[in-house]
Amino acid sequence: MLTFGVIGCGSIGGFLARLLTREDKELADRARLAAVAGRDPARVGALAAEVRCGATDVAGLLARQDVNAVLVCTPSGTHARLAEEALRAGKHVLVEKPVDVTPQTADRLISVAREAGRTLGVVSQHRFDPAARLARTAIASGRLGQVTSVMTELAWWRGSAYYSSGTWRGTPALDGGGALMNQAIHAVDLVQWLAGPVVEVAAHTARLAHPGIEVEDVATASLRFANGALGTLLATTAAYPGRTARTAVNGDRGSVVIDDDELAYLHLARTGEDAPAYGAFGAADQSADYAAALVRDPARDASGLLYQPHRDQLLDFCDAVREGRPPLVDGVAGRQAVAVVTAIYASARTGRPQRVDIGTLGPAR
Repeated sequence: MLTFGVIGCGSIGGFLARLLTREDKELADRARLAAVAGRDPARVGALAAEVRCGATDVAGLLARQDVNAVLVCTPSGTHARLAEEALRAGKHVLVEKPVDVTPQTADRLISVAREAGRTLGVVSQHRFDPAARLARTAIASGRLGQVTSVMTELAWWRGSAYYSSGTWRGTPALDGGGALMNQAIHAVDLVQWLAGPVVEVAAHTARLAHPGIEVEDVATASLRFANGALGTLLATTAAYPGRTARTAVNGDRGSVVIDDDELAYLHLARTGEDAPAYGAFGAADQSADYAAALVRDPARDASGLLYQPHRDQLLDFCDAVREGRPPLVDGVAGRQAVAVVTAIYASARTGRPQRVDIGTLGPAR
């Protein structure tokens, strides 16, 4: 069993602490929460009282012999530093997205994890949505044929209260970027997991609706994948009042669309099937045929987040430690998403297409 400590008592730290302490036998058999830590003693104490666990500072948490795993839930630009401290203290580490804000800091963190012989994972819970899993299986098995195009759109809204809720939000140093690095990093990870790695980007970014922040609230990019597929990406926190995130993967024998984490469209060509010469215009949806495989726990935290995808990622992380294997979203996968985001920023800054820094530490899963 893993005994966790949570570093960071903000919204995501509180959510994960509540997830670890809710009634769930399967998760309780693998994990328990021992303590929470952070910079603000009042906030730490309040969360500890809520979930009935210990309260301490970071040094105290890392010194606890009963804690063998740490969840890092602090501002993005502090992730690698705190995760390195935890790894060097002998803990397994699961880092909230992004793994950090540059590929170089991610590389260092991955190296530390390997030297320490400890498991490193990155929270990217949308890989654990049932619709994403089904899509991944269909694509990996060749049911879509040759993947030809990918479109992902995250058209969200974040009001001024969101950006003022933490001094680190909207800053290059600690947020690492805006709508792309903070919000759409999930979409970037998902399309790479579904369609293969992105190798080149051409992009634009802008700050159009939030003059008080230092980073972009709109980003667009053209993507080229290693398998030859082309893609488009829109990430914005300036789409009032906020719509759902949507990803489509198209191939020459099928297509799949995920909208708001649910399967919105699926068609996989059957043997001998031949579509009309001018196409089906959105008809022939087979998603209803897979409804039984897409049932998920609808329970939500007080924050509004679904428990199920994070729960399933925690289960995978615990099993990975026990089995001595990488978790589904390991440090290399987390680095790969950050590398795409930073390439988009570089392309927007220079006005030229940018190759993605794939690194030298091995392929992402």
